[in-house]
Amino acid sequence: MYYNGVYHLFYQYNPKGSVWGNIVWAHSVSKDLINWIHLEPAIYPSKKFDKYGAWSGSATILPNNKPVILYTGVVDSHDSQVQNYAIPANLSDPFLRKWIKPNNNPLIVPDNSINKTKFRDPTTAWMGQDGLWRIVIGSMRKHRGMALLYRSRDFIKWAKAQHPLHSSPHTGNWECPDFFPVSLKNTNGLDASYRGKNVKHVLKNSLDVTRFEYYTIGMYDTKKDRYIPDNNSIDGSKGLRLDYGNFYASKSFYDPMKNRRIVWGWTNESDVLPDDEIKKGWAGIQAIPRKVWLDPSGKQLIQWPIEELETLRKQKIQLNNKKLSKGEMFEVEGISASQGDIEVSFSFSSLNKAEQFDPKWADLYAQDVCAIKGSTIQGGLGPFGLATLASKNLEEYTPVFFRVFKAQKNYKVLMCSDARRSTIRQNEAMYKPSFAGYVDVDLVDMKKLSLRSLIDNSVVESFGASGKTCITSRVYPTLAIHNNAHLFVFNNGSETITIETLNAWSMDVPKMH
Repeated sequence: MYYNGVYHLFYQYNPKGSVWGNIVWAHSVSKDLINWIHLEPAIYPSKKFDKYGAWSGSATILPNNKPVILYTGVVDSHDSQVQNYAIPANLSDPFLRKWIKPNNNPLIVPDNSINKTKFRDPTTAWMGQDGLWRIVIGSMRKHRGMALLYRSRDFIKWAKAQHPLHSSPHTGNWECPDFFPVSLKNTNGLDASYRGKNVKHVLKNSLDVTRFEYYTIGMYDTKKDRYIPDNNSIDGSKGLRLDYGNFYASKSFYDPMKNRRIVWGWTNESDVLPDDEIKKGWAGIQAIPRKVWLDPSGKQLIQWPIEELETLRKQKIQLNNKKLSKGEMFEVEGISASQGDIEVSFSFSSLNKAEQFDPKWADLYAQDVCAIKGSTIQGGLGPFGLATLASKNLEEYTPVFFRVFKAQKNYKVLMCSDARRSTIRQNEAMYKPSFAGYVDVDLVDMKKLSLRSLIDNSVVESFGASGKTCITSRVYPTLAIHNNAHLFVFNNGSETITIETLNAWSMDVPKMH
């Protein structure tokens, strides 16, 4: 949340170790979303309404400029869940260090129609025209994911609506739901309670079963208090994702300081065993905060790293109009390849060499197609892109690349971030997927594709086509580390690719206190 000039990040944290357990609400504050001060945790499990866990939730700024946290408390060893609130002990403290859990908790207890072990993660509240506050809580019933709707006049007494805000079959339990308006007019963010014209709404859910998220874009019927996804918005696990990689439990908030909405996701570890985390002494990171807005088409969201990230840019190199024929690659030198920010614009003169899209792939996830058509499989138009966190002789590398297919009616652009060759460590338990998503672009008029990759030692966070498709990978090289990491640009397709511009920066380390 943003409150009185300060950004607050609350996150699930184990103060006793780097494995899951003993979860508290850790608390960090920042003036710029880049440099952070770590404070004492805001919420510890301590009372009967959260004795067995203080799980996720959200912050809301009430009209009298008073922040309130809603969070899920676990009340017994069977993971029975209720919804609680916490308020700052001292509003004059600029960092809001101490939080109080009033004794009239819990605010919401599940009724008999609700699976009490699948009842969590309240959203930021919004107010309707009737003056009632509303929140959504993630749940499920018979494999149907549900966004349960509750209303309150005073933020204390809550009543469940007769019907959920929305539900979808075969999606399983919904975690960390997020519901917010987006403008049809511009890239500005909107407060959750915005009731003006020219808006659509977004419902995002984290799927407990698949461990990835999906979202739909649609209309919020305020009279019926129901959300209806647009006809072209796939409402299920094959739907649009904020990120097609390692990215989960994301939350967005409205930033009134810069009139934007920011979404922030968690990316967990993908190496082998808890022992790895214990040796490192830490586990799990936040991805880079992203500004999020509606694409002019109205069909999807656009995401882009917040502009403040650019304050960490150090030495820069630039290339223009460099051609890459089939099988060619070159090294990007002069910056840190283990901690960098790379923006590159590719162009090509023709779509004629695009490979045929196999109709059998239509029902596959994009990452399954990437597993079949990886960066080493020669193609027509692509694969071309970046080989990140690469060892000198390419024993290790994580390629982030595009491949263009000719489908029946149009062209399909596949974007991959493929971790299968990211490390020479051999362990079957290690998670090294060929993450991928499709990019919705019209290449007929504009034969160009852009890519931005943020590289940070064990993370490659990539944005295709100016933020239309985003993929975050966690990788664990053993050779391509620190000064021994390299960055290459490659083309493994028969169509010559032109690098119109390439800008790359070494990135500084934020200040942490």
